[in-house]
This record gives sequence, C-alpha cells and structure tokens, in this order.
Amino acid sequence: MKDEISRVLTLVEEGKIDKEKAVELINLLQGKDLPEPVELEGENKDVPYGNKMLKIRVTSQEGDNVNVNLPINLVKVVLKVGTNIAEKIPEAEKYVKDINIDLLIEAIENELDGQLVDITSANGDKVFVVIE
Repeated sequence: MKDEISRVLTLVEEGKIDKEKAVELINLLQGKDLPEPVELEGENKDVPYGNKMLKIRVTSQEGDNVNVNLPINLVKVVLKVGTNIAEKIPEAEKYVKDINIDLLIEAIENELDGQLVDITSANGDKVFVVIE
C-alpha cells in the first residue's frame, strides 16, 4: 500500500491530480470511508477533522517566506513520506530543524486542533503551524 500512496503523492507533485482527488484515492487505498464534503463558512468548529487544514507559515528576515496549506487527511501521509526532504534542502534546513515531526503526527492522531508550533528565532525568523 505504501507504493500506491507514494504514486498518488507523485501524481500530486506532477500536477496530474489535485489534492482533493489525492485524499479520495489515499482513503480508498486505506479502506476508509470519505466524510461528506463540508462548505467552510466562518468558524470551522463543526467541520469534520479530516476536512480541516494544516497551515504552516515561515517568515524570515531575509524575505524567504513559505506558506503551506495541506488537508489534514494528507498531512500524516506526507509527514511519513517526506519527513527528511526539508532537512536536506540547505535553504530550508534552518527553518525546520526545531520542528518535532513525531509530535505533529501524534497531534494529528489525537485530532488536536489549533496552534501547534510558534517559534521566533533570535534574528526574527518565525515558524507557525496551526490546524484549523
């Protein structure tokens, strides 16, 4: 099953399928039923956990900014498949070295909601991770 999930993620990277289709395929591969789509209006407290987003924001003093929004259904798979990718990119390594990936996976498994990470370095670089 890991090979099939990796192929789905490759299709997303190549732009051949969108993230919603990838979630659907991965859920089917894992034998999970898909939740009904929910229209996100205002507060999303009543949104099924799988429909929420993991939002990662990195702001550096040098202007190297990163904004990532991932459906929570994909996050655990992405973390397991690509944990070391950012650490191998010299420009990104300094921003992710203090993020505990195992803690993020545990938070997802326990359906944690809200702010997970808020880091400000001595030189003003910031990393913010939230599920909403």
